Amino acid sequence: MDKVIGIDLGTVNSCVATIQAGSPVVIPNKGGYQTTPSIVAFGAGTTKLVGQVAKRQAVVNADRTIYAFKRLIGRNWSSSQVQRILHQLAYTAVEGPNGDARVLIGEKMHPIPEISAVVLQELRQVAEGYLNEEVHRCVITVPAYFNHSQRQATKEAAEIAGLTVMRMVSEPVAAALAFGYGKDMNKRIAVYDLGGGTFDISILDIGAGVFEVVSTSGDDFLGGTDFDMQLVDLLAEEFEASHNVDLRHDKAALQRLLEACEKAKMDLSQLQVSEINLPFIIQVGGGALHLQRNINRAELERVSEGLVERSISICQQVLTQAKIGVQEIDEVVLVGGMTRMPLVQEAVKRFFKKEPSKNIPPDEAVALGASIQAAMLNAEGYSEEESFQEVQLLDVTSHNLGIEIAGGLMHTLIEKNSTLPATTRKRFHTNRPGQREVRVKVYQGDNRKVENNEMLGEVVLGNLREADRGEVSIDITFGIDQEGLVNVAAIDSETGRQRSVAVRANTGLDNEEKEDLVSQFAAEEAEEAGLEISVPAPEQDEIVVQMQNLIVEVEKYYTAFTRIMAASGEDVMESHSALVEVLVTKSKEAVNEQDVEAVRENYEPMEQLLDDLKTEVAEAQA
Repeated sequence: MDKVIGIDLGTVNSCVATIQAGSPVVIPNKGGYQTTPSIVAFGAGTTKLVGQVAKRQAVVNADRTIYAFKRLIGRNWSSSQVQRILHQLAYTAVEGPNGDARVLIGEKMHPIPEISAVVLQELRQVAEGYLNEEVHRCVITVPAYFNHSQRQATKEAAEIAGLTVMRMVSEPVAAALAFGYGKDMNKRIAVYDLGGGTFDISILDIGAGVFEVVSTSGDDFLGGTDFDMQLVDLLAEEFEASHNVDLRHDKAALQRLLEACEKAKMDLSQLQVSEINLPFIIQVGGGALHLQRNINRAELERVSEGLVERSISICQQVLTQAKIGVQEIDEVVLVGGMTRMPLVQEAVKRFFKKEPSKNIPPDEAVALGASIQAAMLNAEGYSEEESFQEVQLLDVTSHNLGIEIAGGLMHTLIEKNSTLPATTRKRFHTNRPGQREVRVKVYQGDNRKVENNEMLGEVVLGNLREADRGEVSIDITFGIDQEGLVNVAAIDSETGRQRSVAVRANTGLDNEEKEDLVSQFAAEEAEEAGLEISVPAPEQDEIVVQMQNLIVEVEKYYTAFTRIMAASGEDVMESHSALVEVLVTKSKEAVNEQDVEAVRENYEPMEQLLDDLKTEVAEAQA
């Protein structure tokens, strides 16, 4: 069976890893580098450049070179996060037809999952060349603070790139795996992950083969790009004061300034002074202006101090939420390229009152951890000496999940930092005579007002019995799976009629556009390889029949399990029964509607559920 690769899709750089001779290793890209810039450039026709080659031509092709797109993925155009970074982009972002943020190249709008897919496709091809075999499956990481929409959009990007996502893992958990896997340790660690575009802080307990997240938080608009922009603003404002020209309003000048400031920032982690020298930065009144300036470390630290303090305040927030004192943290692990900055290291040391660990490479740790998880999920793809003993990963929810109630407020059903998978059930009643349907709007976020949170979808259960107010009740089960994706099932408690809703976030893509992109990417890849492609029709009947058999088996073993528990005088946990109910309901609906995509999506979770039930029945009978 083909190997499963681990991918860290970063804001600034991306990385892919695998297992070789029993150890996780980073797969170098075509240029021999360990990481690949998350940059895509559009040339003439359908030509696309990725990574270093895209970065090298950015200055002469600024409005067609796309970077930092991870900050846009899964976001609505109208969101405050999108609006506040538009001035930082040398390319043009616009509102898409589905209210999403898109990139405009010429006259064509490109959805963000498509841009992400270009990088993921490059990483897959690099892995195939390294392993000398086709790669179809991956474990992909996402920031711990990503919401449902951002996670779903990332998953769709992988599918467009020809990859099936076996599991999405939060970046701090992956880094913790890289740090602690295979070591006999019993520790509580803090993973401080300051990358190119996002910041996460997670507290984990590691011991006895379990990696359990205790608390997590973050800021998906705090990273190296923001440090770069502090220098950009400093230099641009000085330049404007001298020449009455704002370099940030010229795309080519902004691109050159961004690159120069990023390099200076990196230099100043090792040096005290770095020179920025940009001759002919802009043409004004028939003449050229130049920018030449020495930046010292103290200046960088002065303009960056507020960003570092923001990260530390989030660290304090996480400890407070978990009711943990700094003295209870055994080790602090630094992850992400920005943790090379002396100011960051000193701030972390001062807050946690201990020297942070630098035992894992900050740029590669997340991908290495993802490859370890991949090996666990794909034991048959490795030889006996390469196989990895499975450990248990217990992550938590990164945001509250709730519903809208009167006054535009959110009523929280599953609280932030609840262990995944998490489920809860709530009973609703009709609130007026003759009401024939119930509508429930589902939100994710940490604000009391729903308008400041992410609306995930609306659950509608119709054709209810006409009755007086409050006589008809509806039970709705809300769940968040191990990957942080949300699902909902509604049941008319009187008739037993049910409807499951796999909450589909607004990723910007509808099913038709996504399928078109999948075909387009496959065709373009085949054309580049000099091959003709013919995509066979999926064996729809076979997969549906397999799912039908799987549903029967799950129901059989669950019935047996509940009988055994009842006979011993014990109750089945409500969260466990709700999870079975949601998965079986979703699978039955997919089969009934002949929705092959939904059947495929639910197949692996159903297989895992069956394995778990078989184990529980065997243990209960022992």
